[in-house]
Amino acid sequence: MQINTALILCAGFGKRLHPLTQEIPKPLLKIKEITLLEKTMSLIEKLKINKIMLNTFHLSNKIEEFVSKINTKIKIELINDGNEILDTGGGILNMVRNTSEKNFLVFNPDTIWEDNYIKYVQEMIDLYFKQKMENILLVVNKDSSFDERLNGDFNLVDGKLNRQNNRNFVYTGCQIINKNIFSKIQKKNFSMNEVWNEQIKNSKLFGYESKNKFLHITDLNIYNKLLKN
Repeated sequence: MQINTALILCAGFGKRLHPLTQEIPKPLLKIKEITLLEKTMSLIEKLKINKIMLNTFHLSNKIEEFVSKINTKIKIELINDGNEILDTGGGILNMVRNTSEKNFLVFNPDTIWEDNYIKYVQEMIDLYFKQKMENILLVVNKDSSFDERLNGDFNLVDGKLNRQNNRNFVYTGCQIINKNIFSKIQKKNFSMNEVWNEQIKNSKLFGYESKNKFLHITDLNIYNKLLKN
């Protein structure tokens, strides 16, 4: 089985990258003359995904203008968060609630998505369907992070994630979800961390390890270092 639609989270304010992101939305920042959004979309296209849904809020007009000029065979649909930013969980739910599809790849463009991720994402997709999961996160050992300051988000034990002591794994910004995980949520604005914590309680939050060097734009300091890398 395969996933037909990928979601890209593009609504954030990017406050840790001020003053750059006061004028430019974070997904449109460039690394080696290529925007983070383009790198994300390129990976999605190489994964043979048919459609991208992309949410906007902060500087949404600049995202919309940029996307209108992109040359791609993938169908792109832009969904605005509305009158208030919906956070990560709310933004995802707002995108998927009006589609009949059940399973989605989700990307945060803060990560520099290169072709060396194709192997790991495809393996994660295969595992997701084989084991009939509802949520799996691509994670990396924090020792592989370009930003050495990052604390771990999770432990990975026998393919499942938890938040107990000695969290050695960092969320890369890529996950697969089945929209059934939102079935009990009534509010519009919420973080995916709330969903993940509930999945952990039920021993249903799975993880898959990437062995790549993790390049992620944490803040202005790291962005400037990556430009010189």
